[in-house]
Amino acid sequence: MTKAPRPMKRILWVDDEVDLLKPHLLFLQARNYHVDAISNGDDALELMRGAPYDLVLLDEQMPGRSGLEVLEIMRREAPHQRVVMVTKSEEDHTMTEAIGRRVDDYLVKPTSPRQVLSVVTRILEGSSIQQAQAAQDFAAIFSTLSANVQAARNADQFAAVYTELVDWQLRLGEAGEEGLLDTVASLINSLRRDFGEWVVSNYSKWMDGARDRPLLSVDLVREFLVPRLSSDPVYFVVLDCMRLDQWRAIAPLLSEFFDVEEAIHYSILPTATPYARNAIFSGQYPDEIAENHPGWWDASDDEGSLNAFEDELLAEQLRRLTGRDVPVHYDKIFSDRQRAHVRGRVNSALKKPGSVIALVFNFVDLMTHGRSESPILMEVARDEAALRDLTRTWFERSTAFDILREAARRGHEVILTTDHGSILCQNPSTVFARKDATSNLRYKFGQDLRAEQESTAYVTRDETHLRLPAGRLGMSYLIALEDYFFVYPTKLREYQARYRNSFLHGGISPEEMIVPVASLKPRA
Repeated sequence: MTKAPRPMKRILWVDDEVDLLKPHLLFLQARNYHVDAISNGDDALELMRGAPYDLVLLDEQMPGRSGLEVLEIMRREAPHQRVVMVTKSEEDHTMTEAIGRRVDDYLVKPTSPRQVLSVVTRILEGSSIQQAQAAQDFAAIFSTLSANVQAARNADQFAAVYTELVDWQLRLGEAGEEGLLDTVASLINSLRRDFGEWVVSNYSKWMDGARDRPLLSVDLVREFLVPRLSSDPVYFVVLDCMRLDQWRAIAPLLSEFFDVEEAIHYSILPTATPYARNAIFSGQYPDEIAENHPGWWDASDDEGSLNAFEDELLAEQLRRLTGRDVPVHYDKIFSDRQRAHVRGRVNSALKKPGSVIALVFNFVDLMTHGRSESPILMEVARDEAALRDLTRTWFERSTAFDILREAARRGHEVILTTDHGSILCQNPSTVFARKDATSNLRYKFGQDLRAEQESTAYVTRDETHLRLPAGRLGMSYLIALEDYFFVYPTKLREYQARYRNSFLHGGISPEEMIVPVASLKPRA
């Protein structure tokens, strides 16, 4: 079957020196572009009103209406029209004004046909070229990538291959390669199964102090924050429940202001705020916190009460690691309506030499939890790509980004991380439990607790395997594997309908456990 020819793209070139454009016009026409040339802005506007153009090349200096005047009218009548400004002027103010009026590119006369073609191709064909190149590059690396998924046997290998798969998710998603995205999803599914088996086999060894364990939640302050303590303040920022792909979506926004150095750490189990975030701020496992501060560890299933002492835990950990009292300012931010108050408190804390500005932002976690309860959020964040987009949209306008930009302006370093990620759950796993079992859908603690299919969960009766405080006699601990979520047989259909296709956390998967920690150094 013969492939249909590419539809001819329409270009309008507006320039009072039309006669000089012939070599350019012939060059573009030879490459299957339809080009109309017109000598003044008024006629150009009339042509555009009659039939749309894919691109306008607009001379800045013309008799009658100038290029900038024509552009202003264009933007009112066709706000999304793609425009390249062409001018003889190399003055900064001309370029600034054109860019301010949202031109897609800028060319300075004299231009060669090749220069013009390069700009035209980038604007009109860039996405299709990127798509084709992405598909080609993925096809070239697929065998290697598939082999790496099968060969992953340790923390570094699992983190490396998962990170690469996330990068391909983002690149192929931007290129619109839906079919290849399904292939990436299949590779991630395969990796997820092997990852779960590996964690189950090794996690208790990590808790017992295995020398080859990965960097865990308890290590972050010691490894990243303490080495940066000095007379200057340093920020320690935690974006609760941020997956690696969500981080990669917002990282380009930060690279304008910071040199970004990314590393990976593993969240402890359960991958839930009371456990993983407490581990970050304390540098201790849950059983150590409960032993040292029994009044701070509430065994109820209330996440809020379990995270009520993060500021004290951080101050205590810094004292233990440095041998001195380090000034700590701590804020937990649930809403961007707190922006002015948060900034005021941070500015006040910065006056103390050598202070640590510890900030926890809960928006991503609240969004993830709220999605299961809100049809609107479920629609807006319908899949992983939409969740990334929503995270980026929030971050661009957030108090978090506002404070980070101010930190860069002041020349202050930032450690930015998360406590755990989340996973899009599809498969229910039936569990049998008493009424006193914990309510989380990705982990369950309770007496006489069992899973109908034990292959869907990490199952243990020994709390030391998880470094949890000692429980009651007969306690069992279940942590979901892959994309399973726990349901009770008495509410099977209700839970399946309500929570299938929900982003949940607390279990064992790369999405929940392999998470970023970034060192942000202000650009000079």
